Amino acid sequence: MMTIEEFGRRLRAREVTAEHVTDGCLRRIETDNPRLNAFILVMADEARRQALEADQALAAGRDRGPLHGVPISIKDLLDMRGLPTTAASRVRDGHLANRDATAITHLRQAGAVFIGKTNLHEFAFGTTSEDSAFGPARNPHDPARSPGGSSGGSAASVAAGMALASIGTDTGGSIRIPAAACGTVGLKPSIGEVSIDGVVPLSRTLDHIGPLAQSVTDACLVYHALMGDAHATSTSIMRRTSRPCTCISSSATPPLITQQHSRRCRSGTRRRFVCAWKWAGISSPRITCARSRGASS
Repeated sequence: MMTIEEFGRRLRAREVTAEHVTDGCLRRIETDNPRLNAFILVMADEARRQALEADQALAAGRDRGPLHGVPISIKDLLDMRGLPTTAASRVRDGHLANRDATAITHLRQAGAVFIGKTNLHEFAFGTTSEDSAFGPARNPHDPARSPGGSSGGSAASVAAGMALASIGTDTGGSIRIPAAACGTVGLKPSIGEVSIDGVVPLSRTLDHIGPLAQSVTDACLVYHALMGDAHATSTSIMRRTSRPCTCISSSATPPLITQQHSRRCRSGTRRRFVCAWKWAGISSPRITCARSRGASS
Protein backbone atom coordinates (compact mmCIF):
# COMPACT_ATOMS: atom_id res chain seq x y z
CA MET A 1 0.00 0.00 0.00
CA MET A 2 1.45 3.36 -0.97
CA THR A 3 2.01 6.15 1.53
CA ILE A 4 0.29 9.53 1.31
CA GLU A 5 3.58 11.06 0.21
CA GLU A 6 3.98 8.54 -2.63
CA PHE A 7 0.31 8.85 -3.57
CA GLY A 8 0.68 12.63 -3.84
CA ARG A 9 3.67 12.35 -6.18
CA ARG A 10 2.01 9.78 -8.40
CA LEU A 11 -1.35 11.59 -8.40
CA ARG A 12 0.23 14.81 -9.63
CA ALA A 13 2.30 12.91 -12.19
CA ARG A 14 -1.01 11.44 -13.48
CA GLU A 15 0.22 7.90 -12.74
CA VAL A 16 -2.74 7.13 -10.47
CA THR A 17 -6.10 8.69 -9.71
CA ALA A 18 -7.85 9.25 -6.41
CA GLU A 19 -10.74 7.19 -7.77
CA HIS A 20 -8.47 4.21 -8.52
CA VAL A 21 -6.78 4.26 -5.11
CA THR A 22 -10.09 4.72 -3.30
CA ASP A 23 -11.53 1.74 -5.18
CA GLY A 24 -8.52 -0.28 -4.05
CA CYS A 25 -9.21 0.62 -0.43
CA LEU A 26 -12.87 -0.28 -0.80
CA ARG A 27 -11.97 -3.66 -2.30
CA ARG A 28 -9.73 -4.39 0.68
CA ILE A 29 -12.54 -3.41 3.04
CA GLU A 30 -14.92 -5.75 1.23
CA THR A 31 -12.38 -8.58 1.48
CA ASP A 32 -10.87 -8.02 4.93
CA ASN A 33 -13.42 -6.20 7.06
CA PRO A 34 -15.57 -9.29 7.70
CA ARG A 35 -12.66 -10.83 9.64
CA LEU A 36 -11.12 -7.62 11.06
CA ASN A 37 -14.29 -5.66 11.87
CA ALA A 38 -12.34 -2.42 11.56
CA PHE A 39 -15.30 -0.44 10.20
CA ILE A 40 -18.68 0.31 11.70
CA LEU A 41 -19.77 2.25 8.61
CA VAL A 42 -18.34 2.01 5.09
CA MET A 43 -19.08 5.10 2.99
CA ALA A 44 -18.47 3.50 -0.42
CA ASP A 45 -20.71 5.69 -2.60
CA GLU A 46 -19.69 8.92 -0.86
CA ALA A 47 -16.01 8.00 -1.04
CA ARG A 48 -16.19 7.30 -4.76
CA ARG A 49 -18.01 10.60 -5.33
CA GLN A 50 -15.41 12.55 -3.33
CA ALA A 51 -12.54 10.79 -5.13
CA LEU A 52 -14.01 11.59 -8.55
CA GLU A 53 -14.47 15.22 -7.53
CA ALA A 54 -10.85 15.32 -6.34
CA ASP A 55 -9.62 14.02 -9.70
CA GLN A 56 -11.77 16.52 -11.60
CA ALA A 57 -10.58 19.40 -9.41
CA LEU A 58 -6.93 18.49 -9.93
CA ALA A 59 -7.45 18.23 -13.68
CA ALA A 60 -8.92 21.75 -13.57
CA GLY A 61 -5.86 23.05 -11.71
CA ARG A 62 -7.37 23.13 -8.23
CA ASP A 63 -4.96 21.40 -5.84
CA ARG A 64 -5.96 21.48 -2.17
CA GLY A 65 -2.62 20.23 -0.85
CA PRO A 66 -1.02 17.00 0.35
CA LEU A 67 -4.30 15.33 1.39
CA HIS A 68 -6.03 16.05 -1.91
CA GLY A 69 -7.82 12.83 -2.89
CA VAL A 70 -6.37 10.80 0.00
CA PRO A 71 -8.72 8.08 1.36
CA ILE A 72 -8.90 8.43 5.15
CA SER A 73 -10.92 6.55 7.76
CA ILE A 74 -12.47 8.29 10.76
CA LYS A 75 -12.93 6.92 14.27
CA ASP A 76 -16.64 6.74 14.99
CA LEU A 77 -16.28 9.20 17.84
CA LEU A 78 -16.15 12.26 15.56
CA ASP A 79 -19.26 13.91 14.18
CA MET A 80 -19.78 13.94 10.43
CA ARG A 81 -22.85 15.82 9.28
CA GLY A 82 -25.80 13.60 8.35
CA LEU A 83 -24.20 10.45 9.75
CA PRO A 84 -24.57 8.60 13.06
CA THR A 85 -21.82 8.93 15.65
CA THR A 86 -22.19 5.67 17.54
CA ALA A 87 -19.13 5.74 19.83
CA ALA A 88 -19.50 1.92 19.42
CA SER A 89 -22.49 2.00 21.79
CA ARG A 90 -26.18 1.17 21.40
CA VAL A 91 -26.86 4.02 23.80
CA ARG A 92 -26.47 6.37 20.83
CA ASP A 93 -28.80 4.51 18.45
CA GLY A 94 -30.69 7.02 16.32
CA HIS A 95 -28.15 9.81 16.74
CA LEU A 96 -27.35 11.81 13.61
CA ALA A 97 -24.79 14.59 13.61
CA ASN A 98 -26.12 17.91 12.35
CA ARG A 99 -22.65 19.31 11.64
CA ASP A 100 -19.05 18.28 11.19
CA ALA A 101 -16.51 18.19 13.97
CA THR A 102 -13.95 20.96 13.45
CA ALA A 103 -11.27 18.41 12.56
CA ILE A 104 -13.56 16.94 9.87
CA THR A 105 -14.15 20.44 8.46
CA HIS A 106 -10.39 20.90 8.19
CA LEU A 107 -10.00 17.55 6.44
CA ARG A 108 -12.75 18.44 3.96
CA GLN A 109 -10.96 21.71 3.23
CA ALA A 110 -7.76 19.71 2.65
CA GLY A 111 -9.50 17.56 0.02
CA ALA A 112 -9.50 14.26 1.92
CA VAL A 113 -11.76 11.40 0.83
CA PHE A 114 -13.74 9.82 3.70
CA ILE A 115 -13.77 6.04 3.31
CA GLY A 116 -15.75 5.17 6.44
CA LYS A 117 -16.07 5.29 10.23
CA THR A 118 -14.02 2.88 12.30
CA ASN A 119 -14.70 0.61 15.25
CA LEU A 120 -13.47 1.39 18.75
CA HIS A 121 -13.71 0.41 22.40
CA GLU A 122 -17.16 1.59 23.52
CA PHE A 123 -17.09 5.31 24.31
CA ALA A 124 -13.27 5.11 23.93
CA PHE A 125 -13.13 3.76 27.47
CA GLY A 126 -10.66 0.92 27.07
CA THR A 127 -7.45 -0.16 25.37
CA THR A 128 -8.37 -3.37 23.51
CA SER A 129 -11.29 -2.46 21.18
CA GLU A 130 -12.97 -5.68 22.34
CA ASP A 131 -15.93 -4.05 24.08
CA SER A 132 -17.86 -2.62 21.14
CA ALA A 133 -21.58 -2.88 20.45
CA PHE A 134 -20.58 -3.88 16.92
CA GLY A 135 -18.22 -6.65 17.94
CA PRO A 136 -14.47 -6.56 18.61
CA ALA A 137 -11.98 -5.13 16.15
CA ARG A 138 -9.15 -7.49 15.18
CA ASN A 139 -5.45 -7.06 14.52
CA PRO A 140 -4.57 -7.44 10.79
CA HIS A 141 -1.29 -9.18 11.67
CA ASP A 142 -3.13 -11.81 13.71
CA PRO A 143 -6.93 -11.62 13.89
CA ALA A 144 -6.86 -13.66 17.09
CA ARG A 145 -5.23 -10.69 18.79
CA SER A 146 -6.37 -7.21 19.78
CA PRO A 147 -5.42 -4.20 17.62
CA GLY A 148 -5.14 -2.11 20.79
CA GLY A 149 -7.51 0.66 21.66
CA SER A 150 -9.47 2.55 21.87
CA SER A 151 -8.73 3.57 18.25
CA GLY A 152 -8.29 -0.08 17.27
CA GLY A 153 -10.37 0.08 14.11
CA SER A 154 -8.43 3.12 12.93
CA ALA A 155 -5.06 1.42 13.37
CA ALA A 156 -6.33 -1.81 11.79
CA SER A 157 -7.69 0.05 8.76
CA VAL A 158 -4.28 1.59 8.07
CA ALA A 159 -2.27 -1.56 8.76
CA ALA A 160 -4.55 -3.57 6.45
CA GLY A 161 -4.38 -1.02 3.62
CA MET A 162 -8.06 -0.14 3.87
CA ALA A 163 -7.18 3.55 4.17
CA LEU A 164 -4.00 5.56 3.61
CA ALA A 165 -4.43 7.14 7.06
CA SER A 166 -6.95 7.35 9.85
CA ILE A 167 -8.09 9.81 12.50
CA GLY A 168 -8.19 8.60 16.09
CA THR A 169 -8.57 10.06 19.54
CA ASP A 170 -6.30 9.71 22.55
CA THR A 171 -7.10 10.31 26.22
CA GLY A 172 -4.82 7.82 27.93
CA GLY A 173 -3.06 6.06 25.04
CA SER A 174 -5.88 5.43 22.56
CA ILE A 175 -3.84 6.46 19.50
CA ARG A 176 -0.43 5.34 20.73
CA ILE A 177 -1.41 1.86 21.94
CA PRO A 178 -3.13 0.70 18.72
CA ALA A 179 -0.40 2.28 16.61
CA ALA A 180 2.14 0.17 18.48
CA ALA A 181 -0.02 -2.97 18.35
CA CYS A 182 -0.62 -2.70 14.59
CA GLY A 183 2.78 -1.40 13.50
CA THR A 184 1.66 2.05 12.35
CA VAL A 185 2.68 5.59 13.31
CA GLY A 186 0.41 7.36 15.80
CA LEU A 187 0.63 10.91 17.14
CA LYS A 188 -1.10 12.39 20.16
CA PRO A 189 -0.73 16.18 19.68
CA SER A 190 -0.26 18.58 22.57
CA ILE A 191 -3.48 19.78 24.12
CA GLY A 192 -5.22 22.56 22.20
CA GLU A 193 -3.39 22.02 18.92
CA VAL A 194 -6.29 20.14 17.29
CA SER A 195 -9.83 21.14 18.20
CA ILE A 196 -11.91 18.44 19.92
CA ASP A 197 -15.17 20.23 19.06
CA GLY A 198 -17.65 17.66 17.74
CA VAL A 199 -16.05 14.66 19.46
CA VAL A 200 -17.98 12.44 21.89
CA PRO A 201 -16.07 13.20 25.09
CA LEU A 202 -14.36 10.80 27.45
CA SER A 203 -12.54 13.54 29.37
CA ARG A 204 -12.82 17.02 27.89
CA THR A 205 -9.61 18.18 29.51
CA LEU A 206 -7.60 15.15 28.39
CA ASP A 207 -9.11 14.21 25.00
CA HIS A 208 -7.00 14.69 21.86
CA ILE A 209 -7.47 14.06 18.13
CA GLY A 210 -4.54 12.81 16.08
CA PRO A 211 -3.44 10.80 13.05
CA LEU A 212 -2.56 7.17 12.53
CA ALA A 213 -0.54 6.64 9.39
CA GLN A 214 1.98 4.43 7.61
CA SER A 215 4.96 6.75 8.03
CA VAL A 216 6.19 9.68 10.09
CA THR A 217 5.89 11.99 7.08
CA ASP A 218 2.29 10.92 6.48
CA ALA A 219 1.42 11.52 10.14
CA CYS A 220 2.98 14.97 9.86
CA LEU A 221 0.86 15.86 6.82
CA VAL A 222 -2.39 14.67 8.40
CA TYR A 223 -1.56 16.41 11.68
CA HIS A 224 -1.15 19.77 9.95
CA ALA A 225 -4.38 19.29 8.01
CA LEU A 226 -6.20 18.58 11.28
CA MET A 227 -4.96 21.92 12.60
CA GLY A 228 -6.29 23.67 9.50
CA ASP A 229 -2.94 24.03 7.75
CA ALA A 230 -4.09 22.16 4.66
CA HIS A 231 -1.27 23.21 2.33
CA ALA A 232 1.64 22.39 4.63
CA THR A 233 4.11 20.02 2.96
CA SER A 234 6.89 18.04 4.60
CA THR A 235 9.43 20.42 3.02
CA SER A 236 7.70 23.60 4.17
CA ILE A 237 7.30 22.22 7.69
CA MET A 238 11.01 21.43 7.96
CA ARG A 239 11.87 25.01 6.93
CA ARG A 240 9.87 26.62 9.76
CA THR A 241 12.82 26.91 12.10
CA SER A 242 14.69 29.84 13.56
CA ARG A 243 17.66 30.31 15.85
CA PRO A 244 18.73 27.82 18.52
CA CYS A 245 17.22 28.02 21.97
CA THR A 246 19.55 29.84 24.34
CA CYS A 247 17.78 28.68 27.48
CA ILE A 248 19.46 25.29 27.65
CA SER A 249 22.90 24.93 29.14
CA SER A 250 24.05 21.65 27.64
CA SER A 251 26.84 20.21 25.59
CA ALA A 252 24.23 18.61 23.35
CA THR A 253 23.10 20.43 20.21
CA PRO A 254 20.13 22.57 21.30
CA PRO A 255 16.78 22.17 19.57
CA LEU A 256 15.61 24.81 17.14
CA ILE A 257 12.60 26.87 18.10
CA THR A 258 10.36 29.48 16.61
CA GLN A 259 11.16 33.18 17.03
CA GLN A 260 7.90 33.62 18.92
CA HIS A 261 8.89 30.98 21.42
CA SER A 262 12.41 32.40 21.72
CA ARG A 263 10.95 35.72 22.88
CA ARG A 264 8.89 33.94 25.54
CA CYS A 265 11.68 31.71 26.73
CA ARG A 266 13.88 34.05 28.80
CA SER A 267 15.30 32.66 32.01
CA GLY A 268 14.72 34.58 35.23
CA THR A 269 16.94 34.66 38.29
CA ARG A 270 14.94 31.99 40.10
CA ARG A 271 13.58 30.12 37.08
CA ARG A 272 14.94 27.67 34.62
CA PHE A 273 13.14 26.79 31.44
CA VAL A 274 13.71 23.39 29.95
CA CYS A 275 12.90 23.51 26.26
CA ALA A 276 12.39 20.55 24.00
CA TRP A 277 11.08 19.87 20.54
CA LYS A 278 7.56 18.60 20.42
CA TRP A 279 8.86 17.32 17.15
CA ALA A 280 9.22 13.58 17.67
CA GLY A 281 10.25 13.49 14.04
CA ILE A 282 6.79 14.61 13.05
CA SER A 283 5.43 18.05 13.70
CA SER A 284 6.36 21.64 13.11
CA PRO A 285 8.63 23.30 15.65
CA ARG A 286 6.04 23.87 18.33
CA ILE A 287 7.65 23.81 21.71
CA THR A 288 6.63 22.35 25.01
CA CYS A 289 8.12 24.18 27.99
CA ALA A 290 8.38 22.79 31.46
CA ARG A 291 9.20 25.48 34.02
CA SER A 292 11.06 24.61 37.17
CA ARG A 293 10.44 27.13 39.93
CA GLY A 294 12.96 27.72 42.65
CA ALA A 295 15.96 26.67 40.57
CA SER A 296 18.71 29.10 39.79
CA SER A 297 19.19 29.91 36.12
